[in-house]
Amino acid sequence: MSSHPGRVRRASLVAIKLSISVGLLIVLFRQTDVDAVMARLRQVEPRWILLALVAQAVLLLVSGWRWRRLLVTQNVHASTWQLTLSCLVANFFNNFLPSNIGGDVVRIADTASLTGSRTVATAVVLLDRVLGLIALFAVAATGSLLLRHALPGTGYIWILLVLGAVSATVVLAKPALVPRLLQPLTRLRKEWVSERLERLEAMLGRVAGHRIHLAQAFIGALAVQVLVVFFYLSVAQGLHIDLPLRDALVIVPVSLVIQLAPVSINGFGVREAVFSYLFARLGHAVDAGLALSIAGAALLILASLPGGLLFLMRRGLMMSAPSSDIP
Repeated sequence: MSSHPGRVRRASLVAIKLSISVGLLIVLFRQTDVDAVMARLRQVEPRWILLALVAQAVLLLVSGWRWRRLLVTQNVHASTWQLTLSCLVANFFNNFLPSNIGGDVVRIADTASLTGSRTVATAVVLLDRVLGLIALFAVAATGSLLLRHALPGTGYIWILLVLGAVSATVVLAKPALVPRLLQPLTRLRKEWVSERLERLEAMLGRVAGHRIHLAQAFIGALAVQVLVVFFYLSVAQGLHIDLPLRDALVIVPVSLVIQLAPVSINGFGVREAVFSYLFARLGHAVDAGLALSIAGAALLILASLPGGLLFLMRRGLMMSAPSSDIP
């Protein structure tokens, strides 16, 4: 009975997100030439779609490699192939669960037994996320410099980039800072929380001592963001949409940043609204932006389906499942 209110809250939150996604899509389709959108989707060229799928496959491989760079700092030596398979399964859950953290849970579970600690596995995945965000802001900020004219709000991208870079630098320079800031949590369960804060501090200290691996991981994060842009450029070519690289370097990253806000189901509606708005601001047809967003999302879902199959067959293919006694 005690969990009933929690289930109600979760169900209500999902219902609100679903309403926002559906509402935004309805408004967009009412304000856009639907026939033009469908015409673009019908004229798709398979060779460009295949190239986009190849870019997505390379992206997953780079993601596994960059994750491995961070695990090496913890003296954990999983293969890039194992980690890439884990990223593939995580990608499936990111697309089919009403949350963008479902995949992180998979990745943590897959490496908890290797690190010997769920705390360390979680911290590594979170660090990987932070590097990805900083790389995302860096690509978007670079794209904003290439625009033909000013776009409202791009200044905030630079602010986020500077804040992210400075924060990461400070944390790695002083590994004890984060555990110290989290110290008030010890009032809840002193021994349990204190032990995990100690592990977190040790983990950050090890990362700080492997700056080459950290730099390699960040280069991998930048490569992932560039590959995402290339993915959408390939889909745009497949739909006969003239999308310059300079515009794609802003439209795609900005869309990804805004999708991080947990207000919709996996970004649906929000992504389409951002694409349509930015296409209009940069002088492109709105129906082209909506078609590209829909086609890109559909292709990403399609590309993630093998992750679901792999999840069902993962016994013997993935890393060992973490035992229940891993702290």
